[in-house]
Amino acid sequence: MAIPPRSIAAAPSCTTSSGNSSINIGEGLASKFWIKFRRESVFAMYTPFVISLASGTLKIDSFRHYISQDSHFLKSFAHAFELAEECADDDEAKLAISELRKGVLKELKMHNSFVQEWGIDPGKEGTINSATVKYTDFLLATASGKVEGVKGPGKLATPFERTKVAAYTLGAMTPCMRLYSFLGKELQEILGPEGNGHPYKNWIDSYSSESFQASALQTEDLLDKLSVSLTGEELDIIEKLYHQAMKLEIEFFLAQPIAQTTLAPLTKGHNPEEDRLVIFSDFDLTCTVVDSSAILAEIAIVTAPKCDVVQPETQIVRMSSADLRNTWGLLSGQYTEEYEQCIESIMPSAKVEFNYEALCKALEQLSDFEKRANSRVIDSEVLKGLNLEDVKRAGERLILQDGCTGFFQKIVKNENLNTNVHVLSYCWCGDLIRSAFSSGGLDALNIHANELIFKESISTGEIVNKVESPMDKAQAFNDILKNYSDDRKNLTVYIGDSVGDLLCLLQADIGIVVGSSASLRSVGSQFGVSFVPLFPGLVRKQKESDGESPSWKGLSGILYTVSSWSEIHAFILGW
Repeated sequence: MAIPPRSIAAAPSCTTSSGNSSINIGEGLASKFWIKFRRESVFAMYTPFVISLASGTLKIDSFRHYISQDSHFLKSFAHAFELAEECADDDEAKLAISELRKGVLKELKMHNSFVQEWGIDPGKEGTINSATVKYTDFLLATASGKVEGVKGPGKLATPFERTKVAAYTLGAMTPCMRLYSFLGKELQEILGPEGNGHPYKNWIDSYSSESFQASALQTEDLLDKLSVSLTGEELDIIEKLYHQAMKLEIEFFLAQPIAQTTLAPLTKGHNPEEDRLVIFSDFDLTCTVVDSSAILAEIAIVTAPKCDVVQPETQIVRMSSADLRNTWGLLSGQYTEEYEQCIESIMPSAKVEFNYEALCKALEQLSDFEKRANSRVIDSEVLKGLNLEDVKRAGERLILQDGCTGFFQKIVKNENLNTNVHVLSYCWCGDLIRSAFSSGGLDALNIHANELIFKESISTGEIVNKVESPMDKAQAFNDILKNYSDDRKNLTVYIGDSVGDLLCLLQADIGIVVGSSASLRSVGSQFGVSFVPLFPGLVRKQKESDGESPSWKGLSGILYTVSSWSEIHAFILGW
């Protein structure tokens, strides 16, 4: 890999799994919390219950159980609003809370219509499960002022103390409103205008309706207003309550009984005696926020001698920092220009049906280009004189994509999974990758990358070339799999972000694309590859499987796209 034509990756935006913003939220406290804890909203969406509901394959008994639990929850929710109204010191706030409570009572009436539609006996509430009890106890305790370090709203409490409790209560209730609003919009988008045959269309319509969206916004606005006069410490309490409520929502969905086999989490039903999960991942801009070539360039420039400094004869002679910066600029510009020309030259004049062999042939040209670019880097000696310890320190400080380290940590530490993780990377220096992961306790990851040659801990500027191109990655992918014994059934997942990952993404049973590389999508689409947002793709596949064991197979021509590592974690491992 030479200096890539890719800028620093932008932080993930608050978008839906399909890449479209389905909610319109402002910049207040509530919206900040929603963005901060968007990970939890993703985990809620990927629960077996929500996927089954969205696909219409949820068994009627499961839905009846859910309605029974949710009705019990909503009664407590309405009571919490009632307690919050008593604590509010402002007439306007009291009126707003009263209106919100009426909305919850209206929602309960909607549940009564579900009772009639799905034949639920209102006289039989059934057993309230522990997740529901835990959530309602949390809400009512908060609304009663039973929050750590907070005085309850008794007769002697000051109006300000009572208003604080109202704010805390809204902090615990707002996540439910926003999450259901989010899920309603997501499911409605999948359902589309042709969703009349969906068994749970009325439920989806209710939570995606403009009136429910308005109630969610009203709840958030009220939380913002009640929090205006609070101290930083008190705002921290609201944040903890908000986060706790989000986690309780996930637990509530997970507690719903599911009769059929579901696609998520992928590892559900994994038998380590019979199954082997092999996860492959690219490194640069898949795992990282900044490309590793930029890191190595920065180390070289910062540690290089100034123009007027005489270098000792005993040290490797290096370019000055000014010359290095100019050389890097020239290499980068040349790479970008020739890369774009190469991509353009391999594109068919018109879109074709998916043909893996034709794509391989086209990418051979890109492979030749990448190798020539790497040769230029070696010949320029820009990597000469780097100190191994500087490289390792840079690796330890390298910023990885949010959720990446946590996902791999959970994979590696799960003793109930027979899993191997391989990182395939164009990176010039495997030591940089190993240091980046070792700082998170991930020494167990298998790193396949190029290696800078060091002599007495100082780089010579030469590279041991191992993984330079799409063809090299595909070869490494196949060689790794060939080395596994056939005593277990392999399920392969490849996670990548660029054209260099395309062949491996397609060969894997499940190919997951992180980010939105224009060149990857352009080349893939022109060669007949379909890019499908992961969540809608799972819902569609769940519907097609109709309760049967799902099958995943490589070379299907379908790749799944995600906007964050949270989606990957939720899909593969679940909560």
